[in-house]
Amino acid sequence: MAERRHLETDVLVIGAGGAGMSAAIAAADGGANVLLADRSLIGRGGATIMAMMTVAVAVGEETPDDWHYHYRDTLIAGRGLCKPELARLLCEEGPDAIRQMDGWGVGWARRDGHIAQAHAPGHDRPRCVYVDFLNTGPAVSKTLRTALHKRERARRIGDLMIIDVVRAGNGPHAPVTGAVALDVTTGKAVTIGAKVTIIATGGLTRLYARNSASGNMGGDGYAIGLRAGTKLIDMEFVQFFPIGHLAPRMIGMDPIMWDPFRYKLGGRLLNGNMEEFTGRYGTPEDGKYVVTRDNATYAIMQEVAAGRGSPHGGAYLSFTHIPVEQLKAAFGPVIDKLTTNGIDLTKQAVEVAPIAHYHMGGIAVDAAMATGVPQLLAAGEAVGGANGANRLSGNAITEALVFGRQAGRTALEVLGGGAAFDPADAAASLALVEATGASAREVNTAAMLARLQSLMWEDVGPFRTEAGLQRAIEGIGALDRQLGAVPVGVPNAYDMARLDWFDLRNMLLVARVVTEAALLRTESRGAHQRDDYPGLVEEWTRNQVVVLEGGRAVIEKGPLIPDEKVAA
Repeated sequence: MAERRHLETDVLVIGAGGAGMSAAIAAADGGANVLLADRSLIGRGGATIMAMMTVAVAVGEETPDDWHYHYRDTLIAGRGLCKPELARLLCEEGPDAIRQMDGWGVGWARRDGHIAQAHAPGHDRPRCVYVDFLNTGPAVSKTLRTALHKRERARRIGDLMIIDVVRAGNGPHAPVTGAVALDVTTGKAVTIGAKVTIIATGGLTRLYARNSASGNMGGDGYAIGLRAGTKLIDMEFVQFFPIGHLAPRMIGMDPIMWDPFRYKLGGRLLNGNMEEFTGRYGTPEDGKYVVTRDNATYAIMQEVAAGRGSPHGGAYLSFTHIPVEQLKAAFGPVIDKLTTNGIDLTKQAVEVAPIAHYHMGGIAVDAAMATGVPQLLAAGEAVGGANGANRLSGNAITEALVFGRQAGRTALEVLGGGAAFDPADAAASLALVEATGASAREVNTAAMLARLQSLMWEDVGPFRTEAGLQRAIEGIGALDRQLGAVPVGVPNAYDMARLDWFDLRNMLLVARVVTEAALLRTESRGAHQRDDYPGLVEEWTRNQVVVLEGGRAVIEKGPLIPDEKVAA
């Protein structure tokens, strides 16, 4: 007990990606003392820093635009399941957030003095801003880090793994009073007292063997929120980026790097017979990159299933029809990096295939980012509902900035409603962090994690069936029993086996929720595709809501959602 460290703050922000940093800045600007905690380096984990491409926002500088049009496109992409109040907030507040970033020096690309805008799939006009086609996310993260460093009220702590948030009692109105964390550098428990806590931990793509996100995005926030009493929504909707790099081997480059060059140059998607194929599935491209991500994923996987895939099980992406000068102008120094990897785009096509990229589901919140649990908010990809069944291209960073800023502002409004942190309320979580368990030789957590990722990719991936989902549920149950109730080993500095145990504790809970929700939704809609239920069913125009009852996740059907009318 004497070795425990205790911290106090007004606002605790869990997760230091784009949403977490935005929340921390907003709260600090309002006069609150903020503690920004992340299991990795501050501002260098999560998804924002890895987002190389564009940001959807109706700034209307090059092409006349209005947030209503962006809102309409977001609802269309969401296939009827978007929460209107969240989608509206994202689209309406997006321009102001992007201009705020501009004022902080992010460096949005400009043409003739106007913020440049690119045309991305699913949008009715050029709308997406960018820094450059390979540096947007890193530039956004760097700008937020710089702004954060200037806020004296914002304290930043890395290598801090949040295990659970703490509530003052068990009743439905018991407020969150802080959290229990594990200090990765020592293996010791840390308690944090906070008047308001914000979950901004990102998504769950680490559940999948092929994914495009940081290694710490295993659904931590969803599991933490669920155990704290929040509801989860739309957990079956995992977005698979259709053209993640597959072959030849490429080192030191982002697997989703090809997307901006399809925007810019119209790279051709070809099957194993070198034929364009998206037109077979209702989305002919005619030399332009117009197919949405769910439709592109479907088309590629169907070609592979029909025996017309590329040698490594995907499709070809070809730029060989583009003049050399145009390729060099578009790719710039990337051409040299590709050459180092033995890739000559003037002579060869690369192989691409779907890769887990984003999660539409998450913690249910209102437009203030309130979760329904007193003193607990959520922001960014940890939130579900804004994007419905399929996220519109470019909405992710907008969501992080807008929802993070809103959560920070809401935290200021509810600061006075909390209770003091009491270690007695944290007893169970503290006991878990300080427990001694079997050795890593007896429980191989690294192998279990790899098995879970493989199982999720094979049976809960882009295309699902009842048999596969049932097989996944059985596999997840077996892993859960193998994991046990006590972490492996003893508290120790940088103990990766023990950290994997805590990761699996969250990942197995979240994986089961995703899989069971996918099994219950007997239709295909957006990113959720069932081979055994191929059509969209009107009766399923409803969200699924997850709650924890007696330690078990229970999934309930929400009400039927009426058509949302959007004024042009």
